[in-house]
Amino acid sequence: MDLPEIQQQLREFAAERHWDPFHTPKNLVMALAVESAELMEHFQWLTPEQSLVVGDDPDLRQAVAEEVADVAIYLIRLADQLGIDLETAIRDKMKRNAEKYPVHLAKGNAVKYNRRKMPCREED
Repeated sequence: MDLPEIQQQLREFAAERHWDPFHTPKNLVMALAVESAELMEHFQWLTPEQSLVVGDDPDLRQAVAEEVADVAIYLIRLADQLGIDLETAIRDKMKRNAEKYPVHLAKGNAVKYNRRKMPCREED
């Protein structure tokens, strides 16, 4: 994915339509939440097992892909409007997550880092 190229295309798309006054961070965050909800709607009443095979239904996969794209578009546009280098932000967050969720403590469970019980340290 060429993120700078996509950002430029999104800038041009919005500029051609004179949408920049509407693309404030507040409005973009709200649009992102709406699109995320539309994505969730496709999974709302599915069992976990059913959700795993959504991609097997071409029509449903296409509908989900469109919502995923909408979420990504608004997120990319928001980062651009705020001057956030999305690639750097993601890499930095992945490093922080690796520190919060070391493999030996996080493997095989979904307990949030601030709710997990730390193993007792043996004193020397």
